Amino acid sequence: MSGPHEKLEHAEHAEHAAYSNKKIALLISVLALFLAFSETLGKSAQTKAITDNVAASDTWSFFQAKAIRISVLTTAIEQMQVQLERTTDADTRARLEKRIGEWRNTVARYEDDPKTNEGRKQLMARARALEHDRELAMARYHNFEFASAAFQIGIVLASAEVITGMMTLAWLSGLVGIGGLGLMGLGLWAPHALDFLTHTGH
Repeated sequence: MSGPHEKLEHAEHAEHAAYSNKKIALLISVLALFLAFSETLGKSAQTKAITDNVAASDTWSFFQAKAIRISVLTTAIEQMQVQLERTTDADTRARLEKRIGEWRNTVARYEDDPKTNEGRKQLMARARALEHDRELAMARYHNFEFASAAFQIGIVLASAEVITGMMTLAWLSGLVGIGGLGLMGLGLWAPHALDFLTHTGH
């Protein structure tokens, strides 16, 4: 039979183990909470990147359509200009000059139309802005993905500490979790800080 002293030691060990397990459980809960945040932020950034990519593609397509129209009209103007030079009838010349003037105005509007924001100049600016937003969202997404991986590793390490009792794993879990928080911070405030990692091999 165990003596009073041994029973006291067992009780102290059990109390210490329970206290330690509570701390690990709290650590796992905090890591899981931050994992949920990073997953949500990552999904949001990914959705924005896809949306901006589609919008940029559509805007470039519109830009190309304007370029084709300009090319067609410019060719028509040149042909009508030749016809104008060969025409001697005053009324016909007046009609041709009027049509050429209208088409030139249309070409100018296709090139630069701040009123509707749909000239080639405006479309190019819009498409590039959308591409910039897409790249920013993708950079955020990569950071949040790295952060999620860090939190998951932290949870695994903390869980392993419960099984093995090795406090080193708990410390490693905490450090990895702090690293995950740092990656989340980069995703929010300095998304391009890790671009050299995400572009390796491209």
